[in-house]
Amino acid sequence: MTAIGIFGANGRMGQAVTQAAGEAGLAIAGGTARADGGTIGPDGTPVMRDPAALAARADVLIDFSTPAALPANLEACVAAGKPVVIGTTGLEPAHHAAIDAAARRIAILQTGNTSLGVNLLASLVRAAAARLGEDWDIEIVEMHHRHKVDAPSGTALLLGAAAAEGRGIDLATHSARGRDGITGPRRTGDIGFASLRGGTVAGDHMVVFAGDGERIELNHRAESRAIFARGAVKAAQWLTGKAPGRYGMADLLGL
Repeated sequence: MTAIGIFGANGRMGQAVTQAAGEAGLAIAGGTARADGGTIGPDGTPVMRDPAALAARADVLIDFSTPAALPANLEACVAAGKPVVIGTTGLEPAHHAAIDAAARRIAILQTGNTSLGVNLLASLVRAAAARLGEDWDIEIVEMHHRHKVDAPSGTALLLGAAAAEGRGIDLATHSARGRDGITGPRRTGDIGFASLRGGTVAGDHMVVFAGDGERIELNHRAESRAIFARGAVKAAQWLTGKAPGRYGMADLLGL
């Protein structure tokens, strides 16, 4: 039986992943938190501070911790030779460089969203952007619960990257965020982002393709974070035994 280790086990997503792994009939190798103590899972596996100790116990790891914890988690996985699914959002270029380096030695699946539905949406966005000219403006609107600390969401950025890839442009130089005041007219070819926060929203995303006299809206609404947990567990099962490299949810889905 595959044993899953959970970085950030006491967080909202860590708890959801623990439940999803149990429902899938997988063993829980343990979890990490900021301090030792406590247990997770039906068998009471330990929660520890040391990521290396957890990596040694697990067959595959799932990381929904924090960007600050990612370097140590990656180091532990590389040292133990264990694959890892990274769903942590708010990552900076330095984090992605570290993931690229680690992926030369272990299998890593990194994604801004582990929902199967969202990743299918990204494929549709990529296809639409490839077929519609830049006279179709692209706007991405996302809403999350009041406790989310990063914006735009990792999912919004995933969808923006899909749109940019379909259009053959660099998202970093074609993003419009935080519009306020007298901004002037919309720049042709930009991909706009708007972030809403409030209540207990698990995650709503809409990609708008706005043309002259017509509009296409592609939506995904997450009704509970359980969908992300189930997707992460499915990704961990798929990643187990894969060759070193950097993978995405599109690889899992065969897109």
